[in-house]
Amino acid sequence: MIPAKAPHSSSHTASLEAYHERYARSVEDPAAFWADESAALDWFRPADQIMRFDPITAEIAWFTGGKLNVSYNCVDRHAAVDPTRTALIFAANAPGEYRHIPFGELLREVCRFANLLRELGVKKGDRVCLYLPMIPELAFAMLACARVGAVHSVVFAGFSAEALRDRILDAGSAVVVTANEGLRGDKAIALKAIVDKAVLGLDVVKHVLVARHTPAEPHMVPGRDQWLADGLGRQRPYCPVEWMDAEDPLFILYTSGSTGKPKGVLHTTAGYLLYAARTFHYVFDAQPTDIHFCTADIGWVTGHSYILYGPLCNAVPSVMFESTPLYPDASRYWQVVDDLGATILYTAPTALRALMRFGDEPVTRTSRRSLRILGSVGEPINPGVWRWFHDVCGDGRCTVVDTWWQTETGGILISGLPGATPMEPGSATLPFFGVRPLLMDADGREVHGNSSPGHPVSGNLCLAGTWPGQARTIFGDHARFVQTYFSAYPGYYFTGDGCRRDENGNYWITGRVDDVLNVSGHRIGTAEVESALIEHAAVVEAAVVGYPHELKGTGIRAYVVTRADMNASAADLQAQVRIAIGAFAMPDQVILVPGLPKTRSGKIMRRILRKIAEGEREQFGDLATLADPGVVAEILDLCVGL
Repeated sequence: MIPAKAPHSSSHTASLEAYHERYARSVEDPAAFWADESAALDWFRPADQIMRFDPITAEIAWFTGGKLNVSYNCVDRHAAVDPTRTALIFAANAPGEYRHIPFGELLREVCRFANLLRELGVKKGDRVCLYLPMIPELAFAMLACARVGAVHSVVFAGFSAEALRDRILDAGSAVVVTANEGLRGDKAIALKAIVDKAVLGLDVVKHVLVARHTPAEPHMVPGRDQWLADGLGRQRPYCPVEWMDAEDPLFILYTSGSTGKPKGVLHTTAGYLLYAARTFHYVFDAQPTDIHFCTADIGWVTGHSYILYGPLCNAVPSVMFESTPLYPDASRYWQVVDDLGATILYTAPTALRALMRFGDEPVTRTSRRSLRILGSVGEPINPGVWRWFHDVCGDGRCTVVDTWWQTETGGILISGLPGATPMEPGSATLPFFGVRPLLMDADGREVHGNSSPGHPVSGNLCLAGTWPGQARTIFGDHARFVQTYFSAYPGYYFTGDGCRRDENGNYWITGRVDDVLNVSGHRIGTAEVESALIEHAAVVEAAVVGYPHELKGTGIRAYVVTRADMNASAADLQAQVRIAIGAFAMPDQVILVPGLPKTRSGKIMRRILRKIAEGEREQFGDLATLADPGVVAEILDLCVGL
């Protein structure tokens, strides 16, 4: 355990005792606690009721009767105080190329975008799909949607045309916003061409807006497509905000589930914004002098909460990073930190593992003296990687906050607090205010107490009660929402993660216990990958599992049975997944096998396949229940040397 670093002179949580005192109040009377915290937002009308929660029906509501606007809280009120204060810093793909966007300019750009949406007929409650690279137009579009009451659905610009099409159809998006191309290191991605393929024949899509990011000239469909700049050029730089009810939808974000169909997780206005803002305020100990550098893509929830909404609501300048950690070399992150004087760096263990391979020199050649807080997100961080992050990247002087949360939670649930929480390499440590974690065994009984010598305490991580940032439903399918999150342990939200609690009460996330893999911080459903593989004409059946991967943390291995009369190579099948979902979901290993281990009833024993992928060669338990026990030995032979 590493003692908490000396807090900032105006730290928001000055000691562990102060944390425990505030935490106790937050769980004993959450309505009063969050009512007090809600004063951080500007309301057009105060709430009539602070919270409502029924875990059986998954009825979740916060600040009902209250009215406010997210765009107003993130832009207008700060522009009124100081329009010259920096809101966003665009760190372009090219090293050393930056654009500082002050709140006054941000307000004008958001208003123009909002007026364009209204010109296209977008109304409160309509869905708008955003398929954009990490450029300022993405932030403008999200805030413009929030301004007019439209629901944005950001789709990560690494998804394939087929995956994008599915998300457009599910959300019913009449407007799609994209760019002619995206840039990632030395690669250009033809985003408009992907959109063209995705929307081909879709009557639901009426308009495609195209940001010009590179000189490339894409195909433009008359009557449907228009250059974003042309549309914005017609608009006035003022647009009144829509008064939104606290429970009006703000955005849909698709995440993989245990079935092949992605889930459109829906977040609402007041609760989400407040939770993103207050977790940012406390977990990163946000100060007026901070510059926040989160390396995530806004296509994922980390970017929603901790690049855009959380920092802007707190008026903290936030960096939008377009490039990669290795372009043009392994010192890129640290050079950005020095160039901008970033005080907070929030990144993923996957990126840190990639950087560690190049040694310390790319880090130590830079200063990094501006940094005071380092954050980890997306997956559990190995203690060795944590120590490199702390000792080398932070020179042993920065606080490290290891944050655990999910798309569905809206914001951070378990994390240390700077200046208050002793740091434990590899542990997310303690719950955030108002969050009540508990461990459940396989029989649905709560596991009490802390670990002691010879008596580890672990189980499936569940959450009691509710918090403002919690997702409200799956878009168009509330029954699936209840089934997915509230049926395994009735009365509690099931996170899908395993966890242990140590002797100090700290929480250690041990990874997924369901059929969702955490690959480089991306949640990928095994069923979704299996469905993509089975679409190949040569594939009879497929089983996908995770395995330990040195760089990604978890890699994807696919065991595939093909037809005897058709040939399909591993490369062919990897390409199939790349086309159906995207390169980030492509299996690292494809093993062509004669059969899969199944019970006599036909159930695939993925437990065995997972053990093989983890390197196990003998301890598979009783194989007598398998229809063909010999297939296990055949698969083992095929996996020798992997």
